[in-house]
This record gives sequence, C-alpha cells and structure tokens, in this order.
Amino acid sequence: MNKYVKCIVALALATCCASAAVQAETKAATTPAMETSGDKRPKTYPPLNQVIDSRILPKLDVFFEKLLSEKEDITLDGVRAFTGKDKFLPGKIAIGLSYLLLNTPRESPEFERYLEGYRKIADMTVDDRNETWGIYYYVSALYRLQEAGLLERAVSRNTLKKLKKKTDWRQFVDQDDYSLISLPTNYYGVAFSIARLRYLLGWEDKSASEKLLKKMMDHYRKYSGEYGFSDETEGEGRFDRYSILLIGEISQRFIETGMEVTPQMREWLRNSVDAILVRLNEEGHGFSFGRSIGAYGDTAFLEVLSAAAYLDVLTPKEEEMAYAFAIRATQRYVDFWYDEDMNSVNLWDKGRTSDDYRGKHRILGENLSLSHQLIYTADLWNEIGYEGKTPSSDFDAWLEKLPTSTVTWFAKGDYDRALVTYRGQSHVISLPLINGGKSQHMNNPYYPIPFSNAMLEGTPDEDYPQLLPRFTLADGDELIPAAFIRNVQTSKEGNTFTVTYEQEEVDRLGKSRPIKDDRLEVETRYDFSPGKITRTDVYRPTETLEVDNITLEFASFSSEATIDGNTVTFDKGDVTEFAVKGLNACEVDSVDGEPPYQTPVGPLLTRVACKTDDMTLDEPLEMSWSIKYKS
Repeated sequence: MNKYVKCIVALALATCCASAAVQAETKAATTPAMETSGDKRPKTYPPLNQVIDSRILPKLDVFFEKLLSEKEDITLDGVRAFTGKDKFLPGKIAIGLSYLLLNTPRESPEFERYLEGYRKIADMTVDDRNETWGIYYYVSALYRLQEAGLLERAVSRNTLKKLKKKTDWRQFVDQDDYSLISLPTNYYGVAFSIARLRYLLGWEDKSASEKLLKKMMDHYRKYSGEYGFSDETEGEGRFDRYSILLIGEISQRFIETGMEVTPQMREWLRNSVDAILVRLNEEGHGFSFGRSIGAYGDTAFLEVLSAAAYLDVLTPKEEEMAYAFAIRATQRYVDFWYDEDMNSVNLWDKGRTSDDYRGKHRILGENLSLSHQLIYTADLWNEIGYEGKTPSSDFDAWLEKLPTSTVTWFAKGDYDRALVTYRGQSHVISLPLINGGKSQHMNNPYYPIPFSNAMLEGTPDEDYPQLLPRFTLADGDELIPAAFIRNVQTSKEGNTFTVTYEQEEVDRLGKSRPIKDDRLEVETRYDFSPGKITRTDVYRPTETLEVDNITLEFASFSSEATIDGNTVTFDKGDVTEFAVKGLNACEVDSVDGEPPYQTPVGPLLTRVACKTDDMTLDEPLEMSWSIKYKS
C-alpha cells in the first residue's frame, strides 16, 4: 500500500466513522449480485467530499499503479483493457487519472510520482484508438491540467503535439454543414465541447465552436419542442435518460469552459430538474428505463442536479435535498456498483447486464468515466459551499411530501410522448410513453410498461414480451402495442391514479424502425394505487385476423412462487402477486438470472409466461394484468 492510499485510509478512519454503520448495514442487506428496493438505507451519511477522498480517489490510485506496472497488458477481472474495442479508453484514462494530480498537494511526495506516471501513461496510449467521447475526455483533461499550470509537466512535448492533431471534432462532424456523421443527437454537445476546449487550449480559433454551438442549440430547439427535452432521433419521438440529461451535460460544458448559460438553457435545465426531483429516493437510484442506465442512470441525476445547483436553478430547499441525494447516490456507487471481489465497478456479472455497446470490454474505461462523473459533480458542490457538510436530516420527510403522481410531457402532435411518475411510498414507479424512432422500439426497456428500480426492470437489448402482449399472426407478422401512442389522459379518483391512451396502429416488429400496422387498434388503461398496478387493454381488429398465439411474460425479482390458475403469488420479494386475465394459460418457472433474464441491477429470479392458443380475432378482445407489491 503506497503512502497516498495509507493517508486516505487514515482519513477515512478519522472522518467517516459515522458512515461505518452505513456501509456495514448496506452490505449486509445488499449482495453484489442484486438488491431489493425495500432495503432500508441507514440515515447518517458523511459529507460528499469525504466519500470522494476516502473511497473514490484510492480506487483511481489502484488503476494508476496497474497501468504503470502492467502497461497495455493490463487486465481487470480477467479482461484485457487494450483490445481496441473501447474506442474512448485513452480519453477516459486521461480524465480519470488527472484527478490524482489535481487532488494531491504539490508538496506531497506522491505528487511527483503521479506527475511522472501520468506522463508515461500518456506516452503509452497516445496512438491508441480514441474517438468522440474519448476525444472530449482527453481535451477536458488537458484543459484542466493547463488551468492548474501542469500541462507541460504532465504531458511530454511530442505526445502533446500528437494530441493536438488526434483530438479533433472533425473526425465525426461534416465540415461542410457541421452535421454529425452517423451519430445520435447528443453528440452535438460532444463536438461543441471539443471545439470549445481546443480554442481554450490555443489550438484553433473560436469560429468552429461557435458554429457547432449554434448547430447544437438549433437542433435542441427544433426537436425538444415546447417541453424542452431533446429527442434522441430526428423528431421521431424517442425520449430516454439522455433526453433529460442532455441539457445538464451542456450546462456542465458551459460551466467548465467559462461560458454564460442563457435564459433558454436555464428554462430547459429547470424542466429536467422538475423531471428528476419527483424521482428522488432514499436509496440513490436514478433512471430505471431506456438505455445506458444502471450506474449511469444514477450519475445522470448527479450531473443535472449539480449543474442546477451551481447555476442557482434550484430553490434553497431543493438544493439541500439535491445534495442529500448526491451523497446517497455516490455512497451507492462504492457500496453497490463497485464490486470488491472484482476490484472494479460491476455492470456485467453476478446477474447484472448492460447495453451491448457498454460491454465488459470497456471495464477499465467504465471505472474511470464513472469516477470522473462522481468527482467533477462533487467538485461543483464543493465550489458552492458544501465541502465538509453532512446532508440534511430532512431528506426523508421531504420525500414524503413529493406529489404521488406527476406527468412529464416530452411531445404532443401526431403521437404523444410522456413520462408518468407514481410514488408508491418506498417505490418510485415510471411509466415511459416514449418509444418512437429506430433501433430501440423492439427492446423491452423502452416498452410502455411500469419500471421501478430493483422491482420492475427490463433487460438491455432484449425483446422478450415483458408485461406487454405480443401477437404472432398466421402470416408470421409479430405485433406489439408500443410506438404509436395518442391521446394520453390522466385522472385521479380517491387514491387511484389512472392513465389512459390509445393506438390506432400497433408496432410491427422486424425492422429497425417501428412499422405501422393498422389491422389492430388498442385502448389501454393503467390504474396505480398503493401497492397495486393494473393494466387493461381492449384490442379491436379492423379486419379478421388469424392469430397463432398471444404471449406475455413477467420476469420478476421475486421468488418462491405458487400458481393458481392465472394468479401467481410470491413468498419472497417486493412483488407479492401477479394475475392475468384474457390469456388462457400461464406457467411459472425459476430462471435465476439465466440470460436473457438479467437486469442492470441483478438477476431476475422467476418468469411467468402466459399465452393463448391460435384463434380467429374478429371482435374486441380484453386482456389485463395486475401486480401487487409491498408498499
């Protein structure tokens, strides 16, 4: 153990005694493989900067030492990092390890060690594949080092000369019209950020950054509509974590490079804040639907809320509560997401899974980029006066006063796009009505079904019919009611919150984009009440349909199931009952996390599979399911 780590351990012992009970109880209640949303987190937490100093920075030191000793043969949990598959890796190394330099006093004996090692690692990785986000991370690290007066000492002259050429936005932007080359819309922010940082480094004038800024903002205005959330497609109506996060990322880049945030940006940022505040929770969970969630679903909340706090977009009370949540989410990273057995963040093993593009080939980069997000957002809290502050003891009471149900609108027009949030005491339940455009409509994390962290989850890049009926027709076509939602309405009667919508066309599977199929229409109703969710569909064929079967699954974290007809009860887990009507046969079996029954937070344990036999559908068909859960 080197001197730096010994010092940090001593700091942890001296300053975080109050958190020892937090960590012990959390680890006792939560295995590395999975968690249950009913776990009761302890009520005392250390200041955020102490969590960073005692838990995050020492992990970076470990990666630093491994890189120096193993070089490009480095492995984590048996996985080689330098295979060329992680196209962001050199940039993530540069930004992640920069914090060891930036957070170590220059009089410390460790400082020179970090300086020399950083220079060696930069020389070693400069010729490796590094694209888009990796370029941004690298120029951000270089700019931070320049601002600290360390750039020429931390990066050799020859390597810096290479980086000036290699870390360029022109690699993925058409220089004629400044459009992105085969990338989703959030990459406008990446391109602008690179150009702006290159200007601040003195590598180019500011004309490109200004053009890219205009392109980014024009696109945001065009496709965010009146509600201020970015469409992930060119106006086709797919909204997810990135749609809420993107304005937070853009605001962070403005803060980083000393630009003034516009009133329009503040309005958009406030919209994202409103979508997030109603989702805050004691456990530190973030987004539970869409792509790139898991640990990144948690840090997305941190990025938006820290930017909003820094820019005075929050009220004083909201700021206190956002800081309290930031501590919980950061503590959750070190207690849950970081697996001590692996000596790594765990997004892939022991029943966990992630999006294909974020596979385990990115293991080193994911450790470094997540650490970066935790550290730089914590730095913003330090800058506005929270360094050394313990979180407010009012957080739980404040959560209890949040509205039980809210609707966040993304778009209205040909189709409605919205996010319904229902707070069921210990559970935050999402109903995302967001699924337009190419590439994700068939995957169940985008289905219009309820999601709740560690209680109701989907599987990234998988399409089994989780809580959504799938019609297989005699002609081989497969239809799901997913993408063409209209006329979303909400109402409340007593303690029941109701959401209704209709689809005049259903989604025919088989292509990257959803295909309209008007042979089947459907009206859908959701009822949310304490401890229960019910979905009721009425399907109306517009012509006689020969149906081979209709299938529906519910893959659950609950276990020890018994079945009586089409009602399944569970002895263990937050979901206690699942009941189906309108399908004539249900079976239940243990899957114990076997693919594809995995989620970002851990293994699904039990699968309920229901289906019909072949039929002729020539009149309305009603189907429903209900879930009872511990509230």
